[in-house]
Amino acid sequence: MVMLCFTCAHYTYTKVFSSDKVKRERAVSQITQYIKDENVRLEEDELTTIAQIVYEESRLYGLDYRLVLAMMKVESNFRNHIVSPRGARGLLQIKPSLAKFIAKDVGIKWGGAKTLDEPDTNIKIGVHFFSKLMEDFDNINMALHAYNMGPTRLKEILSEKNKPKNTFLNLVLKEYNKNILILPAP
Repeated sequence: MVMLCFTCAHYTYTKVFSSDKVKRERAVSQITQYIKDENVRLEEDELTTIAQIVYEESRLYGLDYRLVLAMMKVESNFRNHIVSPRGARGLLQIKPSLAKFIAKDVGIKWGGAKTLDEPDTNIKIGVHFFSKLMEDFDNINMALHAYNMGPTRLKEILSEKNKPKNTFLNLVLKEYNKNILILPAP
């Protein structure tokens, strides 16, 4: 009897695992196509790598990968070598001064600002940072504001009884809503 239950439990586990693997592969394929449709000029293997990392890191931190893609679209239009006038770099536009401290937390060897030009590193640091903002601010709107302007600046604005400008927030939420319609649920 125990052997039968173990076998049943093992079969169920295997079935769930296979289902997760199929779901992941399908999502990665659709993310790759989505990025390609945005006229991103990267090699197929680079697109697939970005899609895999976005999907896996989002799952690791309990975030919707479609939101991460929306942030990438607004922040960099999927260009991994872009540098903002304020020095933020890469797909998720992260400042090197912030990334230097986060890199250690996520197990990335910091090699200076250029480290952020690598899509996998940029995504890992950006998703980790955004997940911490979600914990700190406890709602998506405030976390997005904090991501855009920095958590300290947002807290200053809120303490002065002011409201942050909604430009970044509205752009990301518009993209996110589009992504919800065209990409599978996580």
